[in-house]
Amino acid sequence: MKKAAQKKKREKEFRTPYTVTNALVKGNAITKLSMLIMGLGNLAHKQIGKGIMFLAVEVAYLWYMISYGFYAISMLPSLGWREQEKVWNEQKSVYEYTAGDISQLILLYGVATLFLTFMFIVAWRESVKSSYKAEVLAKEGKHLNTFKEDFKSLFDQNLHKFLLALPLMGILIFTVLPLLYNISMAFTNYSISGEHLILFDWVGLDNFKKILNFNDSIGKQFYSVLGWTLIWAVFATVLNYICGMILAILINRKETKCKAFWRFCFVLSIAIPQFVSLLIMRSMLQPTGIVNTLLIKHGIISTALPFFTKAMWARVTVIVINLWVGIPYTILQVTGILQNIPAELYEAAKIDGANSVQTFFKITLPYMLFVMTPYLITQFTGNINNFNVIFLLSGGNPTPVDATAGKTDLLVTWLYKLTVDKKYYNLGAVIGIMTFVVLAIVALVTYRNTTSYKDEEGFM
Repeated sequence: MKKAAQKKKREKEFRTPYTVTNALVKGNAITKLSMLIMGLGNLAHKQIGKGIMFLAVEVAYLWYMISYGFYAISMLPSLGWREQEKVWNEQKSVYEYTAGDISQLILLYGVATLFLTFMFIVAWRESVKSSYKAEVLAKEGKHLNTFKEDFKSLFDQNLHKFLLALPLMGILIFTVLPLLYNISMAFTNYSISGEHLILFDWVGLDNFKKILNFNDSIGKQFYSVLGWTLIWAVFATVLNYICGMILAILINRKETKCKAFWRFCFVLSIAIPQFVSLLIMRSMLQPTGIVNTLLIKHGIISTALPFFTKAMWARVTVIVINLWVGIPYTILQVTGILQNIPAELYEAAKIDGANSVQTFFKITLPYMLFVMTPYLITQFTGNINNFNVIFLLSGGNPTPVDATAGKTDLLVTWLYKLTVDKKYYNLGAVIGIMTFVVLAIVALVTYRNTTSYKDEEGFM
């Protein structure tokens, strides 16, 4: 009994999770030394390939930090101070420019170095955990995988790690790293004002205060654009869904003839590149475009309709044209759902004496909303970032004098104007963060309060 209890105690001890804390407290000298020399524990237990890989990561990181990394981090607090100077070269009889600091590159390399440091810490934790695991398995007398066996496991039980590694690295490098750089830029004065395109400084929360200050001209424009963005997203999403649903139901009725033809007519607009359709619409609705020309010619109107020159007209116009662009997608989505609603539900409703309206509100609509709520949330966030429709149709116009934002500008189109046209990169970064915050709050709160999230298998 005593031996069994001791054995059970040892098994419980060895069942301890392979964490850095346990490695520090319970690990042997080699495991603890592997915290300084990555892969040492693996090498000591003859896991040569894995140990060399961890050691190579440490050597590469230390080489980078010594050669440039420490300098990049040291320059990050100041973002540089040496200005480019013009010096007369007597031998060549020309002016030459001395190399100064470029704050943009300093910020980029500093953020990248911090990002690499974080990734190195993740690799270091895995190295320590791997060394501790090798020690525990060796004490238990269990088999330790060789590098060849670990490599083979990537195509078997660890296939998910192998297939997800490259996409994950792509997300980290091309999404997370630029996002961190964009966020950090929001706390600087990087803009054309004050000639801050070469050297710029940290300004803390000044840019956020400027954007959120209702008394500031930029702040007033932000609240105006934010309000219109939310109104646009709601109307564009709800009207697209309602109109597309009605058309899909009408086409899907048993009494409707030539269903394939009607679907073809609506789907045909999807086959045409969207930017071509939008540019044609923009040309047709100009004061001298074909629509106004024909209306004036037939005496229906006396002056051209201000489709893009008056705020209310422009906003209604972009919403209506967005319906023409987006309804075909909703028709396809709703058609697939309608054809998968169990026929027994309709038969039972008919037996109970329900009419068409009651059947729609009790069966069809709840079923579609249950299935399509995640899609509607996606459409809402997509409409907030719907750059194409606004930029190609109205260009954000009409734009008041001395304003950077037009009456139909969304946050994303205003961000484009602030950065590309006006060179206010710091304010553009703040707008980007604000857009992300709005989208995250709306999407998460809405989705977590839907039946699709709370009871995803409960609809019958």
